[in-house]
Amino acid sequence: MDSNDTPPDDHADTENPDETDLHGAPARDRTTDISRDVDIDDVLDDEDDDNQGLFDDLLSGEPIFENKEVLRPSYTPHELPHRNEQINQMATILVSALRGDTPSNILIYGKTGTGKTASAKFVSKELESTSQKYDVPCEVEYINCEVTDTQYRVLAQLANKFIEKNHDVIDDRLDDLRDLRSRVVDDEATLTDTEYGSLDAVDDRIDALETDREEMEPVPMTGWPTDRVYSSFFEAVDYHERVVVIMLDEIDKLVEKSGDDTLYNLSRMNSELETSRISIMGISNDLKFTDFLDPRVKSSLGEEEIVFPPYDANQLRDILQHRADVAFKGNALTEDVIPLCAAFAAQEHGDARRALDLLRTAGELAERGQADTVEESHVRQAQDKIELDRVVEVVRTLPTQSKIVLFAIILLEKNGVHNINTGEVYNIYKRLCEEIDADVLTQRRVTDLISELDMLGIVNAVVVSKGRYGRTKEISLSVPVEETEAVLLSDSRLGDIENAQPFVQARFDN
Repeated sequence: MDSNDTPPDDHADTENPDETDLHGAPARDRTTDISRDVDIDDVLDDEDDDNQGLFDDLLSGEPIFENKEVLRPSYTPHELPHRNEQINQMATILVSALRGDTPSNILIYGKTGTGKTASAKFVSKELESTSQKYDVPCEVEYINCEVTDTQYRVLAQLANKFIEKNHDVIDDRLDDLRDLRSRVVDDEATLTDTEYGSLDAVDDRIDALETDREEMEPVPMTGWPTDRVYSSFFEAVDYHERVVVIMLDEIDKLVEKSGDDTLYNLSRMNSELETSRISIMGISNDLKFTDFLDPRVKSSLGEEEIVFPPYDANQLRDILQHRADVAFKGNALTEDVIPLCAAFAAQEHGDARRALDLLRTAGELAERGQADTVEESHVRQAQDKIELDRVVEVVRTLPTQSKIVLFAIILLEKNGVHNINTGEVYNIYKRLCEEIDADVLTQRRVTDLISELDMLGIVNAVVVSKGRYGRTKEISLSVPVEETEAVLLSDSRLGDIENAQPFVQARFDN
């Protein structure tokens, strides 16, 4: 027999090779072995333990917040402590809208965080809900003029809002008319007690409404002549009877950017409108912005004025407690947290927004540290963080020339120069301008820029007398050096300076 031949009897019983192992023994059921040796559930549990996600540890802690949104500036509370007098003043003026009359225009003044916008929104919400209750057509439209800061944008935004509302009104009327038409087809007596004498009259009205809807073209945010945008807004607001209150928040920003044309157009609209009426409610941080208005606009806009005074520490404490009861879980705050937040905010002209930001940030810091409660230390950390964020934002938005002057001061301080004077800053400033190919301003102009930095709280500039040598400014930084330098170098224009440090002559103080 050939050595390569296989004896016929050797594997006679191995028709299914899977049933035996390499030595001819029957193969074991592997599933049975696994289930016998290892519990499948244990394997899955072990895999879950090994695959802990990035957020699992963070979610394992008990949350401190119940509803964090209550602490944000955008939230409008159901009750505003210590603002009843101002709210009642607004309500007394605006109640005429519920009688179908035109309310007087209102100007609301007050510093940041004194409850102006929150109070105005609260009153507006009450006005709209009451108008629905008594079936009176009254609407409030809110515009933030810090964002929508040109006449075109204001008019376009208002036009589009009213066009959208008109579409809804037309759609409702069309649904009613089509329903009426279908019933008239079945029984012409259905027209009795309606304003329509025939089926043709119903069809004509449906055609007219569909034409109205098609002709109400939304206004693009750019590209149209301003007078066309104004016409679209005028026609949209006057489409049916209603009283409209237009709330212009940060109204001074609109005047600063675009002049008083928008306010002039809005304030004279009532003399031309046939079916609707408009009232303006302006909100401003600047009590003097009306000084720059046309006398006619000023007289019509400022028919009623309401001033919001700053909150004191006790009032801020009430406001924070009122919000904290809703925002945090029970016993999440130690007793000294709210008084400390109120005290910090009261130092800055009673800014409730600042106090709420402080409390929210303290809560977030405590939650990140997986602490069970918010404590005084968290408030102090939050104060430092908010202050640094403010500095970063102010420095980031400085004009390029101011950034170069500030960078010169930083370089002097980093090289051990104290009691820096204007001449030293100017010498380094000139070198920096050469490095980045920027225009060199005069020393007088640089002195003005230093004064502006002083007003912003970024540097401290004090005029000192040098006797017969005259007077000079001694300058020092009021902000953290490293963080401020990092913000400046993030500017693409100043980024090259990092590797071109100009020579600074060290000076030693006695």
